[in-house]
Amino acid sequence: MARTRCYREGALVDEGFPLERVSDHLREAGSLVWIDLAGAEVRRLPDVAAELGLHSLAVEDATSARQRPKFTRYEGHDFLAVYAVSLDSSTGILTTHQVSAFVTASAFVTVHADDAPPGRPGLVGELLARWDEEADLTRYGVGALLHGLLDVVVDGHFEAVEALDDQIEQLEDLVFDDRPRDRDVQRRSFELRKSLVRLRRVVLPMREVVNTALRRDIGLAPSELAPYFQDVYDHVLRAAEWTESLRDLVATIVETNLTIQGNRLNVITKKVTSWAAIIAVPTAITGFYGQNLPYPGFAQHSGFVTSSALIVAISFTLWWMFRRNDWL
Repeated sequence: MARTRCYREGALVDEGFPLERVSDHLREAGSLVWIDLAGAEVRRLPDVAAELGLHSLAVEDATSARQRPKFTRYEGHDFLAVYAVSLDSSTGILTTHQVSAFVTASAFVTVHADDAPPGRPGLVGELLARWDEEADLTRYGVGALLHGLLDVVVDGHFEAVEALDDQIEQLEDLVFDDRPRDRDVQRRSFELRKSLVRLRRVVLPMREVVNTALRRDIGLAPSELAPYFQDVYDHVLRAAEWTESLRDLVATIVETNLTIQGNRLNVITKKVTSWAAIIAVPTAITGFYGQNLPYPGFAQHSGFVTSSALIVAISFTLWWMFRRNDWL
């Protein structure tokens, strides 16, 4: 069933009541109601929308995926769409989960597809814990509930950025490993870069969302809540800047890996060329002495000694010169 809570004068007075009792709580002065629709309960959103007078376009946006993070004003209520994220540390793959919210003067409705995304304890669990930690803020109205949601979502962005930073440090170790691991570096860098692009898409628009919620004409952030919203906004800016810097760092790692591959190829080519030059010496000498015509030392023991001595001497001289010049 849908999760519900009712606050009155900053105190939690009821919890877990059915949706049919929402109207009773809203009729009481000073009441603030929270409704959470997750998974299969999203089908009950039209009933809640009819009760609270929610706009049909906002309801459509809440039930359709792939919305851009946004804050939209309608007559009588506000609508926002944000994204909670989770990162698989083993693969570096980032997944996003849309969370929509309707904000009225006395009600806060959250809508999301899954209550417990993989790798996270659950959005609702974190949200309730955040509200309980800052229970005194609920006396300032629905803006306190909105702040808790934004704070939880942005903290999730921060956790993902930190985890990606750790993954990139491991990628740097792979690049400079003594054993060439080019395929692992290429695959891992591609996965991390794709995750960073996906994270950037949901982090950058959050600046506009939080900044809009901070506006005084919106009325969601009174002077008592303004510092809390400003703190969330600062975290959004840091997460966005960190994401951009990590994207640049991954690109630098890819370029560095290509440079290392080029240098490694040059070293191999230089060594192969040096050995080819050394091998050419006995080939040339034995080819000369293999002529089918008389020459000094032909069919004599001295000819064998001379050719062998030339092969050893010249080959050793070339080997010594290449070693001295660091070609071998």
